[in-house]
Amino acid sequence: MSNKTVRQLAEVVKIPLERLLEQLKEAGLSASAPDDVINEDEKMQLLAHLRKRHGKNEGEADGSLKRVTLKRRTVSELKQSNVPGSTTKTISVEVRKQKTYIKRSEIIEADEQKNLELAKQALKEQAENVPAIEEQIKEEKVVLKEKKEDVIKPAVEAVEPEVAKVSESAGTTSLPITPPLPPLSAEEKETVLPIAEVQSEEERKTDLEQRAKLKEAAEAKKKQQEKDARLEESIKRNADKVRQQASAKQEILHRKKQEESTRAGAGGRDAKRPKKKGRKAERVSVKSDGKHQFEMPVEPVVKEVSIPEMIMVSDLAQKMSVKAAMVIKHLMKLGIMATINQSIDQETAAILVEEMGHKAIMQSDDDLEQEMLAEAQEEDNRVALPRAPIVTIMGHVDHGKTSLLDYIRKTRVAAGEAGGITQHIGAYQVKTDHGSVTFLDTPGHAAFTAMRARGADVTDVVIVVVAADDGVMPQTKEAVEHARAANVPIIVAMNKMDKPDANPDKVMQELSTIGVLAEEWGGDVQFLKISAKTGEGIDELIEALIVQTEILELKAPVEGSALGIVIESRLDKGRGVVATVLIQKGTLESGQMVLCGHEYGRVRAMFNENGKAIKEAGPCVPVEILGLSGTPNAGDEFLVVQNERIAKDLAKHREDRKKLSRHAVQHASKLDEVFSRMATGELASVNLVLKTDVQGSLEALRSSLISLSNNEVEVKVVFGGVGGINEGDVNLALASGAILMGFNVRADTTARKLIEEKGIDLHYYSIIYEAIDEVKKAISGMLAPEIREQIVGLAEVRDVFKSPKLGAIAGCMVIDGFVKRNLPIRVLRENVVIYEGQLESLRRFKDDVAEVKMGMECGIGVKNYNDVQSGDQIEVFERIEVKREL
Repeated sequence: MSNKTVRQLAEVVKIPLERLLEQLKEAGLSASAPDDVINEDEKMQLLAHLRKRHGKNEGEADGSLKRVTLKRRTVSELKQSNVPGSTTKTISVEVRKQKTYIKRSEIIEADEQKNLELAKQALKEQAENVPAIEEQIKEEKVVLKEKKEDVIKPAVEAVEPEVAKVSESAGTTSLPITPPLPPLSAEEKETVLPIAEVQSEEERKTDLEQRAKLKEAAEAKKKQQEKDARLEESIKRNADKVRQQASAKQEILHRKKQEESTRAGAGGRDAKRPKKKGRKAERVSVKSDGKHQFEMPVEPVVKEVSIPEMIMVSDLAQKMSVKAAMVIKHLMKLGIMATINQSIDQETAAILVEEMGHKAIMQSDDDLEQEMLAEAQEEDNRVALPRAPIVTIMGHVDHGKTSLLDYIRKTRVAAGEAGGITQHIGAYQVKTDHGSVTFLDTPGHAAFTAMRARGADVTDVVIVVVAADDGVMPQTKEAVEHARAANVPIIVAMNKMDKPDANPDKVMQELSTIGVLAEEWGGDVQFLKISAKTGEGIDELIEALIVQTEILELKAPVEGSALGIVIESRLDKGRGVVATVLIQKGTLESGQMVLCGHEYGRVRAMFNENGKAIKEAGPCVPVEILGLSGTPNAGDEFLVVQNERIAKDLAKHREDRKKLSRHAVQHASKLDEVFSRMATGELASVNLVLKTDVQGSLEALRSSLISLSNNEVEVKVVFGGVGGINEGDVNLALASGAILMGFNVRADTTARKLIEEKGIDLHYYSIIYEAIDEVKKAISGMLAPEIREQIVGLAEVRDVFKSPKLGAIAGCMVIDGFVKRNLPIRVLRENVVIYEGQLESLRRFKDDVAEVKMGMECGIGVKNYNDVQSGDQIEVFERIEVKREL
């Protein structure tokens, strides 16, 4: 049965039913439903329509197609997440493609036809240019002929004299030279010129080569003549010198003969020694004017000297190719005293180089480091995806920062901190109903300023916690300043709202005075009332946080090498160096080579904030890593490098920079110390050796203790490190006479025995302000006491008597306190001090007494002063020492 329905035909040709119905409609057939019947004629009509649409004409006998069109449709799914931590959306993407394939024979024929047309056009253009080319050739031939005549005529003239000489030498009469031919007539030119034009191309090349050889020969002859002239001039110039040397040689030979005859007459064996001396003297006696010896360059050599940020004097001298003493001399002219091994800064070195006539090129160590990092890092063209926000909680001590984070994490962190205060930055990632959030809990104590500044630098949003019952405190203002310096948005959380004396209006008023204005008062800062104890307002705080981060549109690349910042580092006895890092870009995997500041190493293990081992970590995830060569400084940037060689080179470069800067600072401090001690005398000092559990605490404790120094007592931190107290620390404290201080660390067994034997002062602390207070007390005991004056009595002069032995004696009435012998006094006249001195005598009724009390009369003699008058007042005082405190 040849007739089939549309559905059956679609199954036979294996195409969708909808597509077949569409093709039938395009062919103009009546079948429009799946069950309609199609006969043979309609099938042929449909086939002809499809061939025509695909580029085949009806008259073509073969079945080959010139054009085929293919259509394809693909459907894929794309997952997208709007908010970090929320459910993902699935989007269906449909792609439709249409491709048309053309038979290659058609393209080849079209190209051949096009090339044929271009060839015809080129031939036509050449035919048009033939007359112009022929005219140009004729002109070139005429010019060439004239040049040949110009060359041949001088050659003939030059040969004539030679021919004449040859004829004379042969004894024959010289043959006359054929005179030049007369000019050609017009008819001869028409006959000769076409023959000359038949000159081939090979003859023209031969003529050009001959011409070039003649020119080279002429130039060589000219150079030889110049060389001979210079040689002759040199011989004339050096003739006197040659004569002088010749006469000197003759004189030497004459002396030599005389000495040989003398030695022959003496017959001694030792006569050979004067010969050597004479020979040396003879050689020295040869004089030379030194015209051909080395001469100093007339112009000074100017060098380009690259100067890093710090450079040693010896290295600078080597770069300028001068002696170090010359550099030190010029530094002294500039008013700088420096040794050969001392480092000077870039500006001083640049001035010195310019002063010595060279060109200074400033070289930044950061640029050199960027060049070294260029090969370690690939170009960052990774796709950025939404990431979790990094939120720093800041505020004054004991205002409830850790308790707020404690409630969000549902843990008991604050109870584990020493004294209930945070000693170092805690980094945690919390999963809330609105997505993941990374929190940084910074200390609120005044000593941790640098750690709060680091927390503000890496954060996206800062939550400033203020206790509603306490108000704005110094560290609250500092937290606001750090957030403004880092240019990050602020959310104010007024904590402890569950207390009866909470006053949020007072907090808003005090914050408005430092420029933090609430949205309710027309500002741009969100103020939220919370209670970390009861949980009041915590949900509203997290919602405000999520809204703020959505406005910022935070993104970071997930794939590729990791890049981030070191939050904290410590030395663990069992695991070695442990560094807490916060990843900002890329993914960190276990086993990768990491560079952290001037330390490097391969990541042996990674742990999250709960202590669980993980294999990889993405952006905004805080992790602890093991395997570094040492404890990096908090705030150092960490990055993944390709191999250990690059990491080692970069670490060495950074360590050299740090060492050079440290030496420069130490040298400057030593000089300042010498000059200050010369001016003010010897200072008392307190030497300390610090050991802490983490790097951040060491930094905070060191800066706080050094800031206690004053003009009389100096606090020196001889050494500071991370980890337990060992035998080396004890020996250092013993040698420098320092006090050992351990912050959250203890001494090992060997160190404890040595401490007991030597009697070294050792103190353990777990709260930072206790350590600061104890050092403050020690400094206060070393301060010189303050001298105060205390008035003990006042006497009024009623009359003045003259004594032949003691001079003027003032008869006085004690109106206040008492008057005591040997105490200093002041004489007051109309309440103005006119004299200050000592009591010479104190009498009562002609008897010497030691003390006269108020309401009694007495006679007072003032030492070395006789101008006491009636009505004056004598003030008696004593000097007492008062203990000073910081």
